[in-house]
Amino acid sequence: MKRALLYECHAGISGDMHLGALIDIGVPADLLRRELGRLELAGEFELAVERAEKSGISGTRATVKLAPDAARPARGLGTIKALIERAGYAPGVRERAFAMFEALGAAEAKIHALPIDRVHFHEVGATDSIADIVGAAIGLHHLQVDAAYCGVIEVGQGTVRCAHGVFPVPAPATAELLKGAPCRRGVQGEATTPTGAAILKCVVDNFEPPPVFTADAVGYGIGQRDFTVPNVLRLSIGGAGGTEAPAPSVFAVETNVEVECNIDDMPAEAFGPLVDALFAKGAKDVFLTPIVMKKARPGTKVSVLADESRLDAVLTELFTASTTIGVRLREVTKRMLPRREQTVATEFGDVRVKVVTLPSGATRWKSEHDDIAAIAARTGQDYLTTKAEVDGAVARRLAGKPLAKNQAGRE
Repeated sequence: MKRALLYECHAGISGDMHLGALIDIGVPADLLRRELGRLELAGEFELAVERAEKSGISGTRATVKLAPDAARPARGLGTIKALIERAGYAPGVRERAFAMFEALGAAEAKIHALPIDRVHFHEVGATDSIADIVGAAIGLHHLQVDAAYCGVIEVGQGTVRCAHGVFPVPAPATAELLKGAPCRRGVQGEATTPTGAAILKCVVDNFEPPPVFTADAVGYGIGQRDFTVPNVLRLSIGGAGGTEAPAPSVFAVETNVEVECNIDDMPAEAFGPLVDALFAKGAKDVFLTPIVMKKARPGTKVSVLADESRLDAVLTELFTASTTIGVRLREVTKRMLPRREQTVATEFGDVRVKVVTLPSGATRWKSEHDDIAAIAARTGQDYLTTKAEVDGAVARRLAGKPLAKNQAGRE
């Protein structure tokens, strides 16, 4: 299994929620503060971290708080990349941060029909957004995962006010960044921000949860807003797998319908014909269980196992040939040893045997009752003695030994 992140954005994602979730699964807050301090903007903000909760869900709230006199310029992509370059980050941090801002720049350039080098970020070029994105790159570099997965993303609905005016949710940049990703519009308000969308676009390898994921740590990044669902981002880190074909099962699998009814008003002699009739209609198994019903009346539970295709015929027979007026149905799955039937020639005649394969690969077999009974009736010998002799003959034949002479001297 590979080491992976799993994003669950049921209430969306923003830059600060992402930072909180990273801290909650083990990225040290002091590491983020120290590394963010390498930016030339360090004196303009501080990273505040606290325990918080939303709708009873406890997690970490991370907030980039701007100094009162911090500038709020609309920075271009080149300016932002130069800030990151001068901070001297490790190549993995630098390249991931560059990728996120380039994705944002490409989205804005397409929306405004401008070359990417002429795009000026307003909200996302602000100091707090730069800290959110660079902090994301720092935290992800610290975790050193091989892959990231994400399910459906809540983007919200309604309108949002941005530098270019009032727009429907999701904001234009968010909508552009999340093209091809599964999104829903459930909560009222902006649930996923352009910063959050850029993080997902540049981090997530597959917008579908892995078939198998074993979490080592689960964290919650607490959002600032209140929605009808808990405004938290859940982030898990652990092992992901299951993309390879599963090993074939050693068991055969069969699904049937189990039919049950309780009967306390039918003569005992009628149950034998009922069982025979149900088998004749295609039932795979029929069995009777003595039970005690209400008012301490003795009764019989009739249980029938049938394939869906034979269910109507079985039910018709059960209602016709018994006194029941109602049945219980449930689907049951049966796991069985693989089996086959073969006919073995013995000195007593042909005998059918059922051969099953054990999980170890070894086999065992059982002779067919009807064949043993027929031989016993023909020879005038009791059933148990006949079975012992016939089974011995079957064992010899399956071992490759020649036929033995029977009591009549024939081979």
